[in-house]
Amino acid sequence: MPVDDRTFRKALGCFPTGVTVVTTVDDEGTPAGVTVSAFSSLSLDPPKVLFCLGRHTTSLDAFRSGPVSVSVLAEGQQDLSIRFASRGIDKFGGLEMVQSADGVPVPKDSLARMDCEVEQVVESGDHLIIICHVKDLVFQTGGQPLVYFRGTYNIIGGCQP
Repeated sequence: MPVDDRTFRKALGCFPTGVTVVTTVDDEGTPAGVTVSAFSSLSLDPPKVLFCLGRHTTSLDAFRSGPVSVSVLAEGQQDLSIRFASRGIDKFGGLEMVQSADGVPVPKDSLARMDCEVEQVVESGDHLIIICHVKDLVFQTGGQPLVYFRGTYNIIGGCQP
């Protein structure tokens, strides 16, 4: 019996995920960003992470090749998550951002940030799996993560040093 979309989404919603914002710049230097919950560590040696983007993500080509920064959102950054998940708006307008060493604009005050180079893009289903080498990172020794569970934002646990 095939799995229908609605049931599949409800089952996946039972798995709590951290919330990240992934940012980059395109070839013309225009910033692009998107909220991503499909994020994971991949390797410790060398340090690698991956994230998944839908094939219809705005500015998808910018995420395929350039430097990217993955920001792990903290409690209180729900509005940032909603903003970067939205379409048809200036996601960066009026926001106080900082720059990575590669010139990628990144949100302030996230729990952690990984500055990466894209190594490989794998196409699977209706998404792209983007595998990245972590070149630099920063993190807070305290704070609470923003978590998404069953269609709503939650706060659980904490980041320990």
